[in-house]
Amino acid sequence: MELLRTARERDNAPDRDDLALIENVDEVWASAAQMATIGIFVVVLGACLYFCRPILLPVFAGLVVGMTLAPIVKAARRFGIPPWITALVLGVALLAATGAAVTWFAAPVTEWISKAPEIGATIKQKLYVLDRPLAALRELQDAVLGSSGPAAAPSQLGIVTPVLAFVTPAVAELLLFFVVLIFFLATQMDFRRYMVSFFASRDAKLRFIRISNEIEYNLASYLAVVTVINIVLGAITAAGAWLFGFPNPVLLGILAVVLNYIPYIGPACMVVVLLVVGLMTFPSLGYAIIPPACFVALTTLEGHIVTPTILGRHLLTLNPLAVLLALAFWTWLWGPMGAFLAVPITIIGLVTLQHLFPPDESKLPG
Repeated sequence: MELLRTARERDNAPDRDDLALIENVDEVWASAAQMATIGIFVVVLGACLYFCRPILLPVFAGLVVGMTLAPIVKAARRFGIPPWITALVLGVALLAATGAAVTWFAAPVTEWISKAPEIGATIKQKLYVLDRPLAALRELQDAVLGSSGPAAAPSQLGIVTPVLAFVTPAVAELLLFFVVLIFFLATQMDFRRYMVSFFASRDAKLRFIRISNEIEYNLASYLAVVTVINIVLGAITAAGAWLFGFPNPVLLGILAVVLNYIPYIGPACMVVVLLVVGLMTFPSLGYAIIPPACFVALTTLEGHIVTPTILGRHLLTLNPLAVLLALAFWTWLWGPMGAFLAVPITIIGLVTLQHLFPPDESKLPG
C-alpha cells in the first residue's frame, strides 16, 4: 500500500515544465497588473491636467519660465544684486514686453477686423478657382449629413459674451503666472534646498541637483539660441515683405519671430497670414502664392538645417517625432499656451530621463 501511494503521489506531482509554465503565467499577470496600474495613473494624471488647467497652466508656465531665467538671477547674485530685485526687474520687463506686443498688434488687428467683409469679398474673388471644388464638397456634405440650413447672423451680445468669458479668466491666469514667476525667481535657491531635503541618500541629493542644473542650462541655452535665430528669421521676413510691397512689414517680421517659437504650427499660421496679405496685395492667386512659398523655403532651411546644427553642438538632440507628439498633446490639452510650453516640457522630460535611466553605451548587433 505504501508503494502504491508513493507511486500515485509521484504520478500526480507537477513536473518541471508545469512549474515553469505556472511561473511564466504569474510573471505575465504581474506585468499586466503593473501596466494596468501605470495606465490608470496616466489616465488620472491626464484628467487632472485637463480639468485643473486654470490653476496648473499658469503655475507650471511660471515654473518653466522661471527655470529658463534662473541663470540670470544667479549671475546677478554673484555681482551682489539681491534675487528679489532681479526677479522684480525681470517680471516687470516681461510684463512690459507683453503690453508692448499687445499695443503694437492692437491697431492693425482692429483695422483688419473692421475691414473683414471687404477682405473676405476680395479673397473670395481671388479664389474663384476653388468655387467648384468647394461647391461639390458642400453638396457631398449635405447629401451625407443633411442640409443644416442658413446660419443665423450672430448678435452683438452673442459676440461680446464669449469674449468676456475668455478675457476674464485669462487676466486672472496671467496675474497668477507673474506672481509665481517672481516668487520662484526670488526664492529658487531656498526652494531647491527644500526639495533636496526630501531625498535621504547623498547620491539622490546630488542627482536631483545635477538634473536641476542641466534643466536650467538646456532651457536657457535653447531660449537664447532660438531667440537669435527667430530674430534673424523675422528680419528676413520683414525685408521680404517690404520688397513684396506688403503693408506693415515690420509687424509681419515681429509676428514671424513670435510664431516661430511654436514648431510646425507657428510657421504654418505665418504662411496663412502671408497668403491672406498676398491675396489682398497682388492681383492674382499665382503672385499671392510666391511670398508664402518663399517663407516655407526659409523655415524649412531654418528648421531642418540651421537650428538642428546649432542646437546639436551645445544641447541635447531633440527627436522631431518626440517634438511633434509633445506639440500635439500639449496643444490639445492646454491650447496655444501648451503649444508654447511643448518644447520646454520635452527638454525637461528628456533631461530627467537621461539622468534616471542612463542610456546603455553597449553597441547592439546589426
